[in-house]
Amino acid sequence: MESLKIGNVKLTWLSGGVTNLDGGAMFGVVPKGLWSKKYPANEKNQIELPTDPMLIQMDGKNFLVEAGLGKGKLSEKQLRNYGVTTESELEESLERLGIQAEDIDYVLMTHLHFDHVGGLTKLVDGKFVSTFPKAKIITSQVEWDEMRHPNIRSKNTYWKENWEAIESQVVPFEEKWSLKAITMIHTGGHSDGHSILIIEDGGEMSIHMADLMATHAHQNVLWVMAYDDYPMTSIAAKEKWLPYGLENNAWFTFYHDAYYRAIKWDSDGKQIVESIKRKR
Repeated sequence: MESLKIGNVKLTWLSGGVTNLDGGAMFGVVPKGLWSKKYPANEKNQIELPTDPMLIQMDGKNFLVEAGLGKGKLSEKQLRNYGVTTESELEESLERLGIQAEDIDYVLMTHLHFDHVGGLTKLVDGKFVSTFPKAKIITSQVEWDEMRHPNIRSKNTYWKENWEAIESQVVPFEEKWSLKAITMIHTGGHSDGHSILIIEDGGEMSIHMADLMATHAHQNVLWVMAYDDYPMTSIAAKEKWLPYGLENNAWFTFYHDAYYRAIKWDSDGKQIVESIKRKR
């Protein structure tokens, strides 16, 4: 498993599943001739998109960032439509690190789309139960409200089987949530309640842009998904937080990138100066 240290904070990537989605949808109005040079597609025009949570270990506490795709929750049609080649192995990944689901103290959810939230619940004897029963689940109030009351568009990704069993564990925040080195900030954009995550410790920084910058190929501020509910808000957030990260020599971490776990660019954002590659 690939890992990264930010000061005394350790990040480790886990196995949360693999999807393959339409490249055109993932890059919106950007022509295929441009995006495919940075992120190649298969013969179906799909691009590989892992759904790999990060384990953060800090001061004896265990945090998850996102929860993976889940296991045994998608129908055959959904597995086919989302190009799922691997379902989640999240609990198995944790066990390899000597950690049980009951040892997770917090789950930090940048948003609650099905490919991020699926692993929060699991089927036991035909009933959905919490996967991480002792964890506080942190997400923005806007996101939590829409999860429970989706609109005509968002009901395709906000499903009751992903929230009803964990409702009592959710701790929503308004604009910002912080705990020591970790800060979550509500940005909107990809979803109305979308948030990013910043870690600062020992003079070092990482920024998890989540689905505002789903892969390294989405670094261009104008390259946003057709899936974004509020694309101009996504662009504004990227205009703010990408330069902030570059100015602070931050690592940019990824949930969906098939090639990189984390990247440091130079101050202009033109060259990769350090990277952690995903084992393929």
